[in-house]
Amino acid sequence: MATKILLVEDEEKLARFVELELRHEGYEVDKAFDGRTGLDMAEGGGYDLLLLDIMLPGLNGIEVLRRLRRASQMPVIMLTARDAVMDKVTGLDMGADDYVTKPFSIEELLARIRAALRKQTAQKKEENVLSCGDLTVDVSRHRVSRGGREIELTGKEFALLQVFLENKTIVLTRDQLLEKVWGYEYMGETNVVDVYVRYLRGKMDDPFDKKLLCTVRGVGYVLRDDA
Repeated sequence: MATKILLVEDEEKLARFVELELRHEGYEVDKAFDGRTGLDMAEGGGYDLLLLDIMLPGLNGIEVLRRLRRASQMPVIMLTARDAVMDKVTGLDMGADDYVTKPFSIEELLARIRAALRKQTAQKKEENVLSCGDLTVDVSRHRVSRGGREIELTGKEFALLQVFLENKTIVLTRDQLLEKVWGYEYMGETNVVDVYVRYLRGKMDDPFDKKLLCTVRGVGYVLRDDA
């Protein structure tokens, strides 16, 4: 699937030139020529990156960025004729990822787009990987490894481990684990948490010297690397 870029620029000739160059590089491109339209499109269009001019009719680029950042972390590169330091500082403080001053070379713009997209991809990968000590879980790929050794888990075992990793160092009661993994309406055996903790330990702890999943007597369980 091609990367989708939204270009919000009121200079139509410049917008058309940038659009053609981006399409030549294989990007999908949509355009808006005023701030309000651009904001509406950015919030609902599923774009991978926003090229945003500051001097726009309707809403200026800084205001578009401010509103967009309430709900989206889409990469944003500001395009503007202004080169004052305070304009750059304002844009970056409001959440812009980069800043290109007109006139710019298309090669520089393309390089900055590639850099912003690489950064976003790296951040997404980091967000999808959870770890504790030498235990690593790639959530998106549903893969678990410890000390470089692959560990096969069932769906429920994986879900339980993910909850522990997302609440690392926090003691979780059996009721909390039951709710997070099996749901409010679970009507099965009440000791199911203890059973699955035992299964999980057998795969991710027992074969290793250092134990990560600990019992807190009278309370519940905790995953930590300082045991």
